[in-house]
Amino acid sequence: MSKSRRNRQRKHDSVSYESIASGGSDMKKLYIILGAVVVLVGFMMLWGGPGSLIPAAREPVEVAGLDDVATLVQVAQGITRGDPDAPITIVEFGDYQCPGCAGFASLVEPSLLAAYVETGKAKFVYYDFPLVSVHPHAFLAARAARCAGDQERYWEYHGMLFGNQSSWALSSNPTSMFVGYSGRLGLDEGVFESCLRSDEHAETVSANMRLGEEMGVTGTPYVLVQSDDEMPQVVDTSFEAIQEVMETLLAEGSDEGGS
Repeated sequence: MSKSRRNRQRKHDSVSYESIASGGSDMKKLYIILGAVVVLVGFMMLWGGPGSLIPAAREPVEVAGLDDVATLVQVAQGITRGDPDAPITIVEFGDYQCPGCAGFASLVEPSLLAAYVETGKAKFVYYDFPLVSVHPHAFLAARAARCAGDQERYWEYHGMLFGNQSSWALSSNPTSMFVGYSGRLGLDEGVFESCLRSDEHAETVSANMRLGEEMGVTGTPYVLVQSDDEMPQVVDTSFEAIQEVMETLLAEGSDEGGS
């Protein structure tokens, strides 16, 4: 091989090596960038970005101070329907994934509303009591209803959850279904989804559960009727049973008012 040809070969080999070395360095940088993107996407999916797989609060959270009755009553919050000054209170501790609660919502609740709540004789107060050991989506559903309540549509969403229970209860992750229900009710889906994918209302729902436990609630639906400052009465969940107690209390109130 001539001297000039050998020089050209060495130059070619040098260029080829430098190109490969440079290319390897660029590829390494590309892998680092891709790895960072994967980590970032995973972080967003975990902590609530669009399309996240795990909502932040799907089960009860620790709330400080609930051993104190005054704190528990303050943190636990039922949702009231009807005149807040009505003389009688009908309380339900319910679970959105509970079939019995869905039956109560569709068969008994409308009659109670028509007979007593809409006439101003009583107010209806709903407390969350998700049975998380057997209903894995119940806690998230309770939070979803309260997220809808942030946009003044709690009771409409309450009915939507019970009316569609057979669909979302069987889903492995009903988050997108819950967001879809908010859209069907005309809510701002983006605001609703941000609420649902956070821990918003988790402390309230957890406190409601603790309040129920303190009151002896073991299953749902659990209904109590209370007049003024008297002790609440646990009532069977049929309309007839609640009606009997209601009429007795109303008659007693009428007698006291006339005396």
